[in-house]
Amino acid sequence: MGAPGGGCPPGADTAGALDACEGDTIVQPMWRRERATPASPWGQWQQIDSGGCGADILPVLTAEDFRRLPIPAPVLNVQPAADWVLVNMETIVYTDPSPVTLTTDLLGYQVTVEATPTRYTYDFGDGSTPLVTTDPGSPYPAFDTFHVYRALGTRTITLTTEWSGRYQVAGSPAWRDVDGTAQTTATSAPFDVVERTSKLVAELCTAVPTPEDC
Repeated sequence: MGAPGGGCPPGADTAGALDACEGDTIVQPMWRRERATPASPWGQWQQIDSGGCGADILPVLTAEDFRRLPIPAPVLNVQPAADWVLVNMETIVYTDPSPVTLTTDLLGYQVTVEATPTRYTYDFGDGSTPLVTTDPGSPYPAFDTFHVYRALGTRTITLTTEWSGRYQVAGSPAWRDVDGTAQTTATSAPFDVVERTSKLVAELCTAVPTPEDC
């Protein structure tokens, strides 16, 4: 007959396991002792499982799992917010750097995932070298992230956001980093790069009918 036990028998040394887990949840080793009949004395304890850190028996959220999550692409903001921008003038771009929290199931465990944008790549659609930055940018009058178009034409801007992640498995207090990154993409509506010139006029161009010199 056998009597398995959860945890360690009296006098067992668990200091090594505690040190190795560095504060994480401890899964104690399993021990067992036997006796021939209910009236017989118990035999010596025998270790049947080495136990370990809680993280060692919890599922791992892989980079592939992370990339399959429905991370919403941050909004791509373009200023001026119109269907045209001026050639040889700054076109400002910026986005929202807020982390995103999602939940998923992994091997029967509920997992909370926090995704944080860490790098932004702006392709301005004119053949120029994309802008790669860790700065999400800011609206006018800041000029943290911008581009100057040098030629007329119709353009679109594409923002590729790179995300890092960490996750927490239900029942464990520890947050663990995802070993890999994910990406999302957002594209602006098409707009025209135009040239505008100024001139003196005799009347306001908002007058009705429109003055001939406008």
